[in-house]
Amino acid sequence: MREKDQEQEKNQKEKSEFKELNVEEALDRLSVDPEKGLDEEEVKKRQEKYGKNALEEEEENPLMEFLSHFWGPIPWMIEVAVILSAIAGRWEDFAVIFIMLLINGGVSYWHEHKASNAIKALKEKLAPEARVVRNGKNKKIASKELVPGDIVVLRMGDIIPSDAKLLKKEQLSADESALTGESLPVNKEEGDLLFSGTTVKRGEAKAVVTATGCHTRFAKTVELVESAEEKSHFQKAVLRIGYWLIGLTAGLVALIIGTGVVRGDPLWDILLFALVLTIAGIPQALPAVLSVTMTVGANRLARKKAIVSRLASMEEMAGLEVLFSDKTGTLTKNQLELQDPVVFEAEDKKDLIMVAALTAKRGEEEEDPIDKAISDAVEDKDELHNYQIEAFRPFDPTRKRAETDVKKDDKQFTAAKGAPQVILDLVKAGEELKKKVIDKVDELGEEGYRSLGVARKKKDGKWQYLGLLPLLDPPREDSADVVKDAQNHGIDIRMVTGDHKAIGRKVAGQIGLEADIVSAGEYFGNDEQKKKDIQQIKGFAEVTPEHKFNIIKEFQANDRIVGMTGDGVNDAPALKQADVGIAVSGATDAARSASDLVLTEPGLGVITQAIEEARRIFERMISYATFRITETMRVLLFMTVSILAFNFYPVTPIMIVLLAILNDIPIMTIASDNVRTAAKPVRWNMKRVLSIASVLSVTGVISSFLLYWYLRTQANASTETIQTMIFLKLLVAGHMTIFLTRNTGALWQKPYPSLLLFLTLEGTQVIGTLFAVYGILIPPIGWANAGIVWAYAFVWIFMLSGVKILTYKILEKYTDIETTNR
Repeated sequence: MREKDQEQEKNQKEKSEFKELNVEEALDRLSVDPEKGLDEEEVKKRQEKYGKNALEEEEENPLMEFLSHFWGPIPWMIEVAVILSAIAGRWEDFAVIFIMLLINGGVSYWHEHKASNAIKALKEKLAPEARVVRNGKNKKIASKELVPGDIVVLRMGDIIPSDAKLLKKEQLSADESALTGESLPVNKEEGDLLFSGTTVKRGEAKAVVTATGCHTRFAKTVELVESAEEKSHFQKAVLRIGYWLIGLTAGLVALIIGTGVVRGDPLWDILLFALVLTIAGIPQALPAVLSVTMTVGANRLARKKAIVSRLASMEEMAGLEVLFSDKTGTLTKNQLELQDPVVFEAEDKKDLIMVAALTAKRGEEEEDPIDKAISDAVEDKDELHNYQIEAFRPFDPTRKRAETDVKKDDKQFTAAKGAPQVILDLVKAGEELKKKVIDKVDELGEEGYRSLGVARKKKDGKWQYLGLLPLLDPPREDSADVVKDAQNHGIDIRMVTGDHKAIGRKVAGQIGLEADIVSAGEYFGNDEQKKKDIQQIKGFAEVTPEHKFNIIKEFQANDRIVGMTGDGVNDAPALKQADVGIAVSGATDAARSASDLVLTEPGLGVITQAIEEARRIFERMISYATFRITETMRVLLFMTVSILAFNFYPVTPIMIVLLAILNDIPIMTIASDNVRTAAKPVRWNMKRVLSIASVLSVTGVISSFLLYWYLRTQANASTETIQTMIFLKLLVAGHMTIFLTRNTGALWQKPYPSLLLFLTLEGTQVIGTLFAVYGILIPPIGWANAGIVWAYAFVWIFMLSGVKILTYKILEKYTDIETTNR
């Protein structure tokens, strides 16, 4: 580990040195002639030293990875139940529990592939081929064969295959948005560094490779993705419920076994009863029911053009509190547009735009974004054809301007556009004009605009400063409405962007976000700045992948459920670290693989729909969890007290198995239940769930003992009749409990249960009743006794509804347990 850290430190030092070196010094350090390149013998030596130009990945044994999902407290208990079922020869129980075990482990195994998929997508992002100069000849090679010192030839549209340094007199424009988030192409000239994974937008140039594979800046993103941790609140909640039920079951089963041994009951009968009681108590269906509920919701979202790639994120979305949104392409169009031109010496705005449009190179497959913005602003595009281009001098980073010699009829002039200061020097402006231009550029810059100066030289050779063209990547038409809608859902949207903070503030103001945007570099690099509570900062500008990653972690450290949108390679680490990572439309493979939710249509509108669906799913999961804990406690407590206090087994082992099966079958349909949508983010509140479940279960136990007392002392019923009637009571009243746990109000309060849930619940109740009436697998009791049980259960369900409402009021008034989330 120490050696690896030392190697990384050495590589980082080398990268920093190359940034400082000029071209000649870099070539000398790499021992290469830019005209001849490396020879094959030297290439082999360097490949042995530096390795392949590819990202390393540790391969995990698929079988061991799969088996790891059957290791843990809940799997252990289920596996014990499987083994005991096999020993006892109860093959029906064995089959059901074993299949449930496989489903739970399989679902977890499938979603654990996300991290490795993210790494694979990042590897694929590397250019597959590269043009190099070797032995004085140009040739194409696989990019993984590149070594430091190779001379690469880059053209427009190429993905840069490694970190490299531009050679003398070379220049190009590179799109670094996938790596930095910067919305505009970056101009590169002699001695500038190019980064692996970015794209050549304009120009053709040669560069010397300075770093390959895992030593590139691109690889730093991979390291962040690998180090990102997904901490699911859903998984924690399932474990807490599981631990509670397992602990309760284990304690009561141990008590029953101990009591039976002391009383001298047959050991095999004691163990058999303990087995079925354990099966009833272990929440083997819990993960499966919750997964089915989330899967149904995920399918609904897929129809709305949002693909869920990690099921547990459905629950995280329900509790989403802070959403960090990438600016470029998510809140904005990712398309520069010309804003209101500033006229100095042009005839009017139309004249200013037309002259600027004449400096754009026409007929290119991929038009420069700035030229496109200007061309799109020309009102009469046919008018452009009336001008004859006699000479065109494209923009280059040295001159920082583009020029065109133009002829129309018998008039000739030269048009120029470029950086405002460059145009000032070109026209040899006086102090008055210079001050006017500089003041206006500063003013536009503070508002977030990027300005271009436009000039025209007539036949007399005199230049005129026509005016300024402010450019901005404008907000999407729906962004303001989406932000408002999200805020109405209790979600705090904050902007993160690679652009300058002035641009961030401008866009934030246009879409209804607070404009307190700070530079991420200033915040993380300044101890005084870091004293400011990060949660008070409403947005970050000039962010790097490390900044995004750290922002997410700091908010999570403050117990906030955090979402992050993104589309580029630079977003992948933060997307994976976030509780809810959202890849927007057009995202890279790396971003999609690291995300929990993938949008297939532009904009964020579907996110609020996803959150609404997630909150409905959360209500269903809370409803089921409360029901499952209530029923498990009710059966276990009733059985334990009956055995300990009365030395009476109120139900037989087969009855417990029937109860477990009939309870779990209909509850799968809870995924279709009608529930209300919470107005604010919701979270698991285990104190509340356990409090309500405990009250309902204890009250249910009291009702069961009252029935038992009546049958034994007043009706003088036989043991077999008592057991069957208790079985039917536990079944009918237990099924009715789901109608109690699905809301906080009265039993009849809207929304009403879905038809599928109602029919399934009533169907299993009828099946259980038929078993009891006609004596299928259990002693018969007839229709009269069955009618008594049903009437008794109906009376108690309305009483329990009142108890539940009272419990919620007491919790809200006299404790710190929140009840408003539901």
